[in-house]
Amino acid sequence: MTTSHRYSIWPKDPAAHLFEVRLTVASPDPEGQTFALPAWIPGSYMIRDYAKNVVTARAESDGRDVPLRKLDKTRWRAAPIDRELTLVLEVYAHDESVRGAHLDLTHAFFNGTCVFPLVEGQDDTACELEIRPPEKPVGKRWRVATSLRRVDGEKYSFGNYAAADYAELIDHPVEIGELSIGEFEVRGIPHAIAIRGNTRVDMARLCHDVETICEQHMRLLGVPADLDRYLFLLNAPGSGYGGLEHRWSSALICGRDNLPARGDEGVSDEYRTFLGLVSHEYFHLWNVKRMKPAVFVPYDLSKEVHTDLLWVFEGVTSYYDDLALVRSGMIDMDSYLELVGQTITRVLRSGGRRKQSVAESSFDAWTKFYKQDANAANAIVSYYAKGSLVALALDLKLRSDTDGRVGLDDVMRVAWERWGETGEGMPEDGLEVLSAEVSGLDLEDFFDATVRGTGELPLDSLLKTHGIRLHMRRSAGGKDMGGKAKQDDALPTVWMGAALGSHNGKPVFRTVHNGGPAELAGIAPGDELVALDGLRVNLAGAEARTRRYHAGDKSDVTVFRGDELMTLRLKWAEAPADTCFLLADDDADDDANARRAEWLGQ
Repeated sequence: MTTSHRYSIWPKDPAAHLFEVRLTVASPDPEGQTFALPAWIPGSYMIRDYAKNVVTARAESDGRDVPLRKLDKTRWRAAPIDRELTLVLEVYAHDESVRGAHLDLTHAFFNGTCVFPLVEGQDDTACELEIRPPEKPVGKRWRVATSLRRVDGEKYSFGNYAAADYAELIDHPVEIGELSIGEFEVRGIPHAIAIRGNTRVDMARLCHDVETICEQHMRLLGVPADLDRYLFLLNAPGSGYGGLEHRWSSALICGRDNLPARGDEGVSDEYRTFLGLVSHEYFHLWNVKRMKPAVFVPYDLSKEVHTDLLWVFEGVTSYYDDLALVRSGMIDMDSYLELVGQTITRVLRSGGRRKQSVAESSFDAWTKFYKQDANAANAIVSYYAKGSLVALALDLKLRSDTDGRVGLDDVMRVAWERWGETGEGMPEDGLEVLSAEVSGLDLEDFFDATVRGTGELPLDSLLKTHGIRLHMRRSAGGKDMGGKAKQDDALPTVWMGAALGSHNGKPVFRTVHNGGPAELAGIAPGDELVALDGLRVNLAGAEARTRRYHAGDKSDVTVFRGDELMTLRLKWAEAPADTCFLLADDDADDDANARRAEWLGQ
């Protein structure tokens, strides 16, 4: 009988960012055992080729070297051997993202996809993992935070852990360092937050608020049968944002000042952003970690796996993340409507929404969404942002057309029972067919238009049926994300048709919108803005100068393109009304108000 694969990981040289990973196989393939590192990590749909970070690789048995040959960019094969075989890798770890591995003198973090090789042909074999401490004096006060099941030792200590198979082994990120840890329970299930970073967080409040959000999601979809613990791993640097879901945990990055300090009252915009991130990753417990596209069952981590359904698994999750905040009472209705208005604004400001559907965005995530260039705003649409608006439109349509009998909540509950609890995976047309089945409505035209089409979503009319008015206005400038009303007479009346950013302290054209004044003038992404009508401008000054012009005015725009100085003629255009805000409709009838209250849980 084949025994467990024995892995170990050791922070061998923190100053040089080097882990040593050892894998011992009791019964290697007699024709030569092949090992492989994943090319991508579930939840982040881009080929990352983690094997590129392997510095050295060797094999041994009984203290003697075994020949090891590299087969391609991700795989190695050891010479045939009829006894226990050990693979030894030295892995460079200097990626601080939630998708990577990082090691230095202050901490260690890793995803299993980055460091643990697969034993090909033995994917289902149980795995043991020893997490070893670094050599002293490094790490004297380090603790270990992971959702891996502990075999021995005390909580948060180095030692031995276990996983049922390779897929589970790589689904538990590990944070090691000087950690602040808070613990709480949700429906009797132990939860914890482990924070790395110099924070002065109010841990009691943080745990209470996160528990409230978790409880809201469990109220919607129930408790997964295998959920017996959950861990939030939070990196809290000076700035940053991101998250990646796992089956029993999530890895988060959020600026330390977004977290509540003792004495803070209310929910600031920054804290609201953090709570939305927590809500998003926790909802993934159901939506993508257990219920997933059928093509992901099981994952093939050696190559791209295409699906049209990322709008369901990220877009629907993005819809429920903020909805859970208002339903749980963490924010009020006005705050929630502001967030929805910001999402609508992001989508409307992307010309790519007219060229790419959310189904196409999902399918092409590997080469477009995760590899954005200067033309991204003109060519692609986010399956996160527009996907969440499709979910919003679907929810409101279901509620309106069935007189409140059915909403998206009902569809998601049946979807969870059918494809989540069974582990079968959702077929490509699954949510569409199920929505029609549960509601009794003919939704073919709706999905053709919203999921496979590139037209505008019918949000205005659908929001009216729920006592909400959608308003549009001009942008107040580069920092205006939408969601709030502004006085029209205080807003710029013209636009350049481009977005400016900073490079080495100088204003640079980041995005040039198709058909806008900048593109028509010949301005290209990457051009450095030097002067406007002969006067030098900086990033802040360029925005202020815009207010001096009127539609139809012409200006000389001087730019550096590489090392070449050129002056281009630009004709200012009327600023578009591309910024959205939502308000409760004071004139809504009782039915609309009742639908709104039911929808938002008010």
